Formats: sequence, structure tokens, C-alpha cells
Amino acid sequence: MKVPQQRNLFSSKTPFLGSLNKATFIPQSSPIIRPARTLYSETDDRTLLHILEGCKLPPNFRTANSVHGKIIKHGFMKVGEFGVAKKIFLTSSARDVVTWNSTIGGCVKNGYFLEAIGLFKEMLNASIEPDGFTFASAITACSRLGALNHGQWVHEMMIQKKIQLNYILCSALIDMYSRCGRIEIAKSIFGTAVRNDVSIWNAMINSLAIHGLASDAISVFSNMQIEKISPDPLTFIGILTACSHCGFVDHGRYYFNIMQKNFSIQPQLEHHGAMVDLFGRAGLLEEAYALIQEMPMEPDVVAWRALLSACKTYKNHELGEIAVGKIKNLGSGDYVLLSNMYCSLNKWDNAETVRYVMNKKGVRKCRGRSWVELHGSIHYFKSGDRSHPETDAIYRVLEVLIHRSRMEGYVCARDSVFMDISEEEKEENLNYHSEKLALAYGILKSSPGTEILISKNLRTCSDCHSWMKIVSKLLNRTITVRDRMRFHSFEKGSCTCGDYW
Repeated sequence: MKVPQQRNLFSSKTPFLGSLNKATFIPQSSPIIRPARTLYSETDDRTLLHILEGCKLPPNFRTANSVHGKIIKHGFMKVGEFGVAKKIFLTSSARDVVTWNSTIGGCVKNGYFLEAIGLFKEMLNASIEPDGFTFASAITACSRLGALNHGQWVHEMMIQKKIQLNYILCSALIDMYSRCGRIEIAKSIFGTAVRNDVSIWNAMINSLAIHGLASDAISVFSNMQIEKISPDPLTFIGILTACSHCGFVDHGRYYFNIMQKNFSIQPQLEHHGAMVDLFGRAGLLEEAYALIQEMPMEPDVVAWRALLSACKTYKNHELGEIAVGKIKNLGSGDYVLLSNMYCSLNKWDNAETVRYVMNKKGVRKCRGRSWVELHGSIHYFKSGDRSHPETDAIYRVLEVLIHRSRMEGYVCARDSVFMDISEEEKEENLNYHSEKLALAYGILKSSPGTEILISKNLRTCSDCHSWMKIVSKLLNRTITVRDRMRFHSFEKGSCTCGDYW
């Protein structure tokens, strides 16, 4: 298959950011699962803290900064000990831009995104002038949270301080706006950037991929060739992901084949995994399995999990059991996929056995959580959550929406509840999913017609997907949901994914 080259680069208009809400409230909870403690003991914690305490009187800035540098470089941030690392950092009397950057960057690398934004604000309050490295970390933190207001605030500060945009900052801004649901602004930044580094092209292709814009991603890839920018392995991961999210099977095969033939790039585990995902989503389970068997290296857990997920979707328990048998250390998601696959086939005894094994091994199911950023604050919701201070009002809004959507033809997708419970219990379970609560709160606190952006740590279910489409039509609103895999933008009763996700 020959894919023609195209020249339709994006508009070069400068994005209008408008007024920004400079939020001061940063919640302490985070959707990120904390990494387990692995390397350091309590003795190590106390020893380092005692050393730093001893540097206070008399002041010993050289030793304090030396210890802090070693912590950042070798220790606690890398193994998830944010509390200890931050305490050591705050103990240091002489904190310059380098130590601030190291700490904020360490937070971002280890998934402490809220803490990174909080430290960025503390840095500003301490009158330490941020540089390009600081802004790159802050933008990345906003990107991972999907915190648009915070991201716009950081971007505007960069403009005010006349920070020069290099390829790192351009890539970070493209990624941030796309992950915050503003793909048009990401395109605009790409259109005005100096595109002489492959990372900028990769950022744009990956951004288009998570928005399900495979044709645009293919166009960008084609223009890379015209502008003489050589793709790297990450480029092909992005283009294969874009093809996977849109069911472009033939295009995916084409790009996978030209990696080595045209660009001398040997396909790695990640590329094979992307192809397994592409075939699996399209229902080509045997082709996905054959690709795994033909891999020139040992298949990793990602490939087997992609196959297992496809087996659950297409109810192929025989192949699903093979995939599970190849995953050496089953995580909670693997057990849940296997259990749900059995439930979809009404094999309740098998599903119960899987849950028994989970309980025996102490494996907990990762609980769904959704969050929405409004007026500078991030509000989190779990399924059936009643912890929010405005719970009563949220539930009233949600019940009205459910009633109105039923009048428009919405039928609860009870078959998406993989539990052997009554039909009434299934409906109750579905009615109060976390993304529905987040949407109800967004409607409660925003003006009519305003777009609502919701983020979710898991893949959105088919029931919520169908319901969101109807609600978008009822309220004449755009509802954008960023789940674990991609973006869904609901408008006028349809979704940008075309019901393929």
C-alpha cells in the first residue's frame, strides 16, 4: 500500500489564551498510584535528615546542598519517597533555581504532578526566577493532570517573562494543550514552531493519535519527509497508535513494514505491541496472536495485555487464557480483564475463581476515578462517591439528567456490569459512575453552553459513552472525556471516536 504525501500543514495563527484563572488551591489527593518503597530504609531516612539538621547551626550550605543533590540524583525521588525528598529540600537553607528545578523535575518524573505544581507556586512565592527547565516541568505536570487553567497560566507567564521557545518547550506545550483537550491550540503552536527537531513532530503526531485524528497524523508524517526530518522509533509508535485508535489496519501494516525497509529502524517491543493492539481492536485476534508468536524477541507484558483486552472485547476466552498464562506477574488489571471476559460469557464460576485468587493474593482492583478542573480547583469523584461537600446538589443534577436522557431513548447498558447481581443493582451501579458525577458537577458549576473537560484514570465504559452522547445533545454542550486511552469529544449526540475505541 502506498500512502501519498500531503502538504496540509496546520494553521499558523497564534492561539488566543484569554484571561487566566490563577488558582491557589491545590488538593492533596492525586489519581496517581504511588510507587512502592524499594531501596531505602528508615535508618537511611533518619541519617540524611540528621546530617541536614546538623548543617543548620552553624550554617553549612555546602554540605546541605551536596546532600540534597545526592538525594535528587541517586535517591528518594527515584523510588517515590516524595515526602522525605521534599523535607530534605525544605531543610536546605540555600535553595537556588537548580535545586528547585531538580525537586520539581523529580516530582514530575515520579508521577507527583499536583505536588510539582504546588512546588512551582512555592518557588514563585520565594521570588526565585524560573527558567526554561522549570517551565518544561510545570507544563508537563499540567499536561498529565489535564489541568487546562493551570497550563494556560504557566504558558502566559512564559510569554510575560519572554522565555524563548526551544524544541523542548514547544513539544511540552503541544503535548499539554492536546492532553487538556485543546488540540486546535496544539496545532497552532506546531504551525508557528521552528520544526527542525524530530521531537516537535513526535509531539504533534502523538497528540493527534490520542484525539483519534489518524488522517491528520498521517499528513504530519508525510510532511516530515517533505521537510527532510528523519523519523525515529518514537515517531512510529505515534503513527501506529493513531492507526490503532481509528482502525486503520492497512495503514498500520504499511508503516510497520517501512520502518526497517525505508528508514533502517528495527521494530522494537513497543512497535510490536502497538501492532498487536491495532489487530486486537479490529477483531483480528488470530493475526495479533500470530504476530506475538513471530516476534524476534521475547514478547513483553504489554503485548499480552493488549491481546487479553481484545479477547475480553470479542469474548474469546480460549485465547484470553493463553494470554493470561504468558503474563508472569498478573496485575489487578489483568485479573479484572479475565474476570470480565468470563462474566461476558456468563461463566460466573470462572469469574468467581479469578476473584478468589485476587483476594487470596491481596490484589486490589484499581478503582475508577474521574476529575474535573473548575475555577482553579481540581475536583475528584469515585463511583458512588458522596464525599464532595456539594454531593446533594450533584446527585440532584445527575438524577434529572438520567431522567431526561431516558426520555430521549437512553437505555442503561446493564451488560457492561460484569457482576452476577440483579438488573436493578446493575443499573444503580452504572448510574453513579465517576465520570457521570464529574459531569453533573461540571454542569452545576458552569454556565450553559460551556464545554466541560473530564479526565478519567480508566477506560470509559460503553454505558457512560452512550449516555454522554445523549446528554451532549440534550444540553447542546461539548463534553470532552480524556480516559486512559484517548479523548472522546461528545457533541450533538455523537462522539469523535465514531464509537471505535
